[in-house]
Amino acid sequence: MTSFIQSVYAAFISFPAAAQVFILIVLSVLLLVAVFFIGKNAGRHFERRINEENIRLIRSDAVKRSRAVLGGQMVEQVAPFLPGFPCNPADVRFVGKPVDFIGFPGAAEGKPVEEVLFIEVKTGASALSRREREIKDAVKAGRVRYVEYREPEAAGDEIVSIADVSPAR
Repeated sequence: MTSFIQSVYAAFISFPAAAQVFILIVLSVLLLVAVFFIGKNAGRHFERRINEENIRLIRSDAVKRSRAVLGGQMVEQVAPFLPGFPCNPADVRFVGKPVDFIGFPGAAEGKPVEEVLFIEVKTGASALSRREREIKDAVKAGRVRYVEYREPEAAGDEIVSIADVSPAR
């Protein structure tokens, strides 16, 4: 092998100086091009690996969130039958959005309804959404009304009556 290198070196030295410089420039350019393409391929490989890892993490997160949502929906459906629920299951109506249930304690037993409950079911450490907080604040501040709507009897008729019972403000 050393004799091969020595013979290449001897042939290189035999060229005129301008040819030697040209050959060195060409070899340097070829080396730079090779390094560029090797780096480009290594970068693609690295990026592909990172993207695959990100996709795996995103899918895993999506599965966890889906399970949490499904679990929450299941708990919402059975919540009235769980211990500690604030109302008899027969006294609640499922709404879903923006609150889960509206409760009318005592209605199923024929007792007078003394209060109406807005019931939001939460699991784990989940917090109220912005809309749920707004509803909670409106109820606490007494900004709640009872409105009766009667549809018109025939097309083109005006609304027959609207009774609006609002607390004194």
